[in-house]
Amino acid sequence: MQNKCCEPHKCGTNFKEAVCIHTDKIFDSCRDKDCLEDVRVYLTQSGQEIVDRAINIKCSKAEIIWVFTDIESVPFNRGFYSVDLKYFFKVTLQVFTGIGKPLCVEGLSVFNKRVILFGSEGNAKIFSSKYKQNDFDTQLWKKTNMPYAVVEVLEPITLGAKIIDIRSDKKCCCCDDDFDLASVPDSVCRVFDDALVIGGECKRAFVSLGVFSIVKLERRVQLLIPSYDYCVPSKECVGATDDHPCDLFDRIDFPMEEFYPPEKCKFLEPGDYDPSEKPKYKKV
Repeated sequence: MQNKCCEPHKCGTNFKEAVCIHTDKIFDSCRDKDCLEDVRVYLTQSGQEIVDRAINIKCSKAEIIWVFTDIESVPFNRGFYSVDLKYFFKVTLQVFTGIGKPLCVEGLSVFNKRVILFGSEGNAKIFSSKYKQNDFDTQLWKKTNMPYAVVEVLEPITLGAKIIDIRSDKKCCCCDDDFDLASVPDSVCRVFDDALVIGGECKRAFVSLGVFSIVKLERRVQLLIPSYDYCVPSKECVGATDDHPCDLFDRIDFPMEEFYPPEKCKFLEPGDYDPSEKPKYKKV
């Protein structure tokens, strides 16, 4: 099906020539579904004081902040690389301290994983004439031809939350004590209103998250592809003007679904799992 928004020029609908382009090629990729069970939430000072008085907590939302990637070649396996991933999550908790409305606190959760992918080899050092201010760094002047990792992550699914009183639970008194908040990038710390703290707490918060992700190893390569012609847009840009601000609004359909919520059958296809129904087991 031809894209009407970007049609080829009428005079060049057939194959015209082979052209060389410089683009990113995916050499290897993998997808994963990680269930992160009982991941600690590092809180701010004010948030930790609230959790210390908590009788129960609930995880209301989790967001992905950033994924740090580090690539190293695998010894004795040419073309293969280990990709170390560090996920940073912003977790929002509802803390119940007694009768009344729960209080909302925010914290940081961290998850590490490693995957091995094929990224091929290359020894050429690549330079570009594009100007970048302060691009030359005496510590980073050595150019490498390593592949680079690309990570696609969906927002985590919150599966549960709990608090543990470390004064009474001896098994948890030393868990995660080796984590260093200094290893957290400043860009991640600035997401929170206050500084994160570790140590001296009475209770610790833990969450369980479900994460879907795709990891790819890519390289900049030159590819030879068939060219038909330049892609000339045929659609004109349309927008509201100062003289007629209601023109754009008049072209919007009435949002019936906002006033009349769709039925359950609109969300489920035939054969889909219905979480509101109990599974049927066959008698043996």
